[in-house]
Amino acid sequence: MSKPQRNARRLWKAAIFLMIGVVGYIKAVEHNFLWLFGGSPSMESLQRPKFDIPSEVYTADGKLVGKYFKENRTPVEYNKISPFVVKALLATEDIRFYEHTGIDPEALVSVLYSALRGDNRGGSTITQQLAKNLYKIRTEASQGMLANIKGLSTIIAKTKEWITSVKLENTYTKEEVMTMYLNTVDFGSNSFGIKAAAKTFFNTSPDSLRVEEAAMLVGMLKATTSYNPRKNYENAMRRRNTVLGQMLKYNFVSQKSYDSLTKLPITLKITESGHFDGPLDYYGNYLTGVLKTWGEGNNADIYTDGLKIYLTVDSRMQQHAQEAIAEHMKDLQKKFDRHWKGRNPWVSPKGNSWEEIPHFIEDQMAKTPYYKMLVKRYDNNLDSVNAVLNRPHKMVVFNWSKPEGDTVEMSAMDSLRYYKRILHAGLMTIDPFTGHIKAWQGGIDYHFFKYDHVKQSRRQPGSTFKPFVYAAAIDQGQSPCFKIQDVRRSYQYREKSHKTGADTTIDWSPQNAARSNSGGMMTLRYAMGRSINSIAVQLTEMLGAKFPTDLNHDTITKELHKLEYLEPFPEILYGASVVRHYAQKLGISSPLRITPSIGLGSNDVTLYEMVGAYASFVNNGMWTRPMMVSRIEDRNGNVIKQFNAYTKQAVSPETAFLMVYMLKGTLQEPGGTAQGLWGYHITRGNELAGKTGTSSNQSDGWFMGVTHNLVTGVWVGADERSIHFRELRQGEGSKTALPIYGLFMERIYEDKSLGIKPGFFPTEKKAGIVIRQKYKCPTPYPKKVVDTTSTDSATTPAVTTEIAVP
Repeated sequence: MSKPQRNARRLWKAAIFLMIGVVGYIKAVEHNFLWLFGGSPSMESLQRPKFDIPSEVYTADGKLVGKYFKENRTPVEYNKISPFVVKALLATEDIRFYEHTGIDPEALVSVLYSALRGDNRGGSTITQQLAKNLYKIRTEASQGMLANIKGLSTIIAKTKEWITSVKLENTYTKEEVMTMYLNTVDFGSNSFGIKAAAKTFFNTSPDSLRVEEAAMLVGMLKATTSYNPRKNYENAMRRRNTVLGQMLKYNFVSQKSYDSLTKLPITLKITESGHFDGPLDYYGNYLTGVLKTWGEGNNADIYTDGLKIYLTVDSRMQQHAQEAIAEHMKDLQKKFDRHWKGRNPWVSPKGNSWEEIPHFIEDQMAKTPYYKMLVKRYDNNLDSVNAVLNRPHKMVVFNWSKPEGDTVEMSAMDSLRYYKRILHAGLMTIDPFTGHIKAWQGGIDYHFFKYDHVKQSRRQPGSTFKPFVYAAAIDQGQSPCFKIQDVRRSYQYREKSHKTGADTTIDWSPQNAARSNSGGMMTLRYAMGRSINSIAVQLTEMLGAKFPTDLNHDTITKELHKLEYLEPFPEILYGASVVRHYAQKLGISSPLRITPSIGLGSNDVTLYEMVGAYASFVNNGMWTRPMMVSRIEDRNGNVIKQFNAYTKQAVSPETAFLMVYMLKGTLQEPGGTAQGLWGYHITRGNELAGKTGTSSNQSDGWFMGVTHNLVTGVWVGADERSIHFRELRQGEGSKTALPIYGLFMERIYEDKSLGIKPGFFPTEKKAGIVIRQKYKCPTPYPKKVVDTTSTDSATTPAVTTEIAVP
């Protein structure tokens, strides 16, 4: 064998050994030999790649209303992507994309040549970048025992990219690889994928992106911060034009187009989101809490798992709620402003008049984070702080006449004065049989006022709490026909003074709203329909004498001691504990202090609780926890959770039936407080029931509306309880809250697509309930006489009206 032949043979053997070594190295890296190299993507993960996908939220009628995400990403199909995006990407990142099989040899040679000349440049293909983005190849979790050897870890990571890239090319078509890349890449500003980027920067869809917009987005991929037009406009312009230059180079745009496009400014339409995108408004915080709790117990992440979350809320009913609130509150605000014209509405009672609270705005400002920040900034120099607070500047403020807000010149102090005068409202409606919340509107405008008046806010319910007194009495054997005399009585009890610690005797003599009593005998139904305070209080006392068997008398006695009441305890305190017991059975979970005035609504509760409680009367005494989520599906549409409401029997079906009869009395009894509903187009072929409520000083107006298939609660008031109408005739619940219910129900019945129809409550026979006592005793309408017990407030005089006294 000649020398050349021997050399050729040696070279051939060396090549074979080198090839075996390379193949062995690649296999060792691929299979993480002896745990030296770290894990690589499996074939299963290549075939079913999993990346973070937002969870979508749908209403009961199928409307997409929001998305939860950590990475704002929504996958899009190839044919929904503008061809300009694809061309810009090819021209800038990988012009031979359709020619190579995941690794571009020409690019590697170019990178090596540039490196020898001291010019570091990238040579990764689109497929390699996809492998890096999708499978996190360079993360700590994928590193092996050799990861700490300087330089070697980079070679290993690059090898994994090449291996994965080739596998991707063998698994997917070029279009699929391109689509996966554009769906996974980070464009900055919390926008992952081309669909999110198109919306974030241009408020458009990816198939509608123009050439210059596509060029800007692709240009940002080199450095999402340096080339972000919001942060570095000039850099972004240069980079965009560089991409357009590459598109010109490869004939994706003409010279003429290039010349005109490079002169265009970058016109942004930013719609950046945090970790939620959509108009969930007031119920969003509650919903997020429910979903997070469920996710923690079920190994699910609402931000990354691509779930489909279906709500019980109906978008049409939600819209009707918003419109009803807006229509009435706009008019009510005008009346309120006229009522207080020339005066400030933050007042406290003084005798028979009202006195402005001194330094009210200054004290309110001192509670704000803005004020505390200024105090810290100016080192407690209050002169400097006040100068800033009283310096006018342009701001956008809420205005009923301008949905987008009104731009005005106003100081921070003036802004606070302006906003404190604004009245707010909340509405929630529920299907009483399923517990499904159908509408939840926690305020007048979520853009300006984020505070939720459905579940976040607790306010005094006034007379809407009285049905718990009557429910307890009926459940203990009383009849709606039972009569009590409307007389003023005094109740005496002793408690330890919080100031001195001494024994103090309290004489409590509750009044009707008009500060007088008719002296007549009244049925319970008439008394509740007219919202007579004296009857509700006497009934509370009677409950204390007839203690229910499911409430421990000794336990209540111990609690009364802890509350620092002193023995002997009067029956009205034990009666108050019975009322609390029934309110809690009916779903009131807010803290309720045992106090003689409990039945008049002196404790703070939420609208959410009240609606759920009233729904029990329609649902045969079964309390159903209000629910907002009906089901959750995984990203493939498989149902992984079907929610069923929690229920419990709160009162007997007979009691519930009689309570509906009692609530109908507010419209049917002479002078009933809910008779204002006859003025709305909702009474024909329909039975209505409900209860008005007004707290002390007219700070809160309530209405609870009940039909055979819906229960709705409405609250109206200012943020501060010291801000209210001065007179009951303007500030009572029948004037502030009831009209919203009337307008809402008109819209519900007019909207035929909802399928919610007027109707009647079931009779005893149809309901299958045996009523063991006489209950049909409607008060006749005799000749009218003057009566002054009308209204549902315990403190403020009412206008005398003519009604029938039984």
